[in-house]
Amino acid sequence: MRHTFFIVGPTATGKSEIAADVAREVGAEIVSVDAFQIYRGLDLLTAKPDGSILAKAPHHLVGTVPLTEEMSAEKFRRAAICAIEAINSRRKLAIVVGGSGLYIKALTHGLAPLPESDPKLREKLEAMSLDELRSQLAELDPKTARKTDLKNRRRVTRALEICLLIGKPVSTQRERAASHSEASTGAFVFRDREELYKRINQRVEGMFEGGVIEEVRAAAGMSATASQMIGLSEIQELLSGTKELTQCIAQIQQATRRYAKRQLTWFRRQTNFFPLNLSFLTHNEAVKWISLRMLSEVGTRDD
Repeated sequence: MRHTFFIVGPTATGKSEIAADVAREVGAEIVSVDAFQIYRGLDLLTAKPDGSILAKAPHHLVGTVPLTEEMSAEKFRRAAICAIEAINSRRKLAIVVGGSGLYIKALTHGLAPLPESDPKLREKLEAMSLDELRSQLAELDPKTARKTDLKNRRRVTRALEICLLIGKPVSTQRERAASHSEASTGAFVFRDREELYKRINQRVEGMFEGGVIEEVRAAAGMSATASQMIGLSEIQELLSGTKELTQCIAQIQQATRRYAKRQLTWFRRQTNFFPLNLSFLTHNEAVKWISLRMLSEVGTRDD
C-alpha cells in the first residue's frame, strides 16, 4: 500500500469527481471500491461515474463483474490487490475510491481465513426465522452480533454459519487479521448532513429522469449480492404495479439517506483517514488539497 492513497466517504459526496481530477493532476489510476458499481449493467441505479469522469483517468473494477456472479470481500480484495499491483508495475500511483466499508477494510486490514459455505448447514439455517438466527448469533458471538446489520438476513446467516463451522466467535478471527493490518493513508470526505441529503435526493430524481426504470426492466437474472442494490426492489415493485412512482422515489431517497448515515458512522469509527468536509471547499480547492496531501504522504512512484 506504499504507493496507494484512499479517498473514502458516504454516497453522493462527490468522491468520484474529485478522485478523477486528483488522478489526472498527479498521474494516478483509480481502483473503485463499490460493492455494486463493480457489476456490469444497471449504471444508473448504481450511480456509476459517467463517461466524462471515466475519461479523466484509467478506472479499474467498474462494471467488470456480471450481475449473476456472487461477490464477497475476499473476492474483491484479490481483484483490487491485482489491480493495484498492475498500476504500480506501470510506475503509477493508485487511488482507491469508494464507500463500501467492508471492502475497504479488506484492503487496509486484510481478512481472516474463513470457511466456505456448507450446504447442509446452510439448509438448516435457511429454515430458521430471522429472530432465531439473531438470538443464536448473539449467544455465540455477541461482539459480532453488535457489529452486524441484524435486519440483513444474509449477513446474520453467514456470521452464524462461520461461528458454527469454526467452533469459535468470528470476532476472534477478525481481530487476528486486524493485528496484521497494513499501514494506509487517505482522506475521509463528507459533507454537512443537510447538503448531503439534498444531493442524494437530487441524484435519485436524476436516475429516474435518465431512465432507471427501463434499465431495471431490462436486467435479467441476478446473484444474491447483486440483488441487494439500493432501489432495486422498489423499482421492481413499481414495475409490478404494486407501488406508485412518487412513493418509489421517496422510498429510494430515504433508503439512500439511511445508507449514507451508516457509512458516515462506519468511517468515523473504523478509519484514521484525514477528515475533510467538502461543504467548506470548492471542488478545485478539494482537488488541490487532496493532491498535495497525497503526494506528501504517498510520494511519487519514483521514490
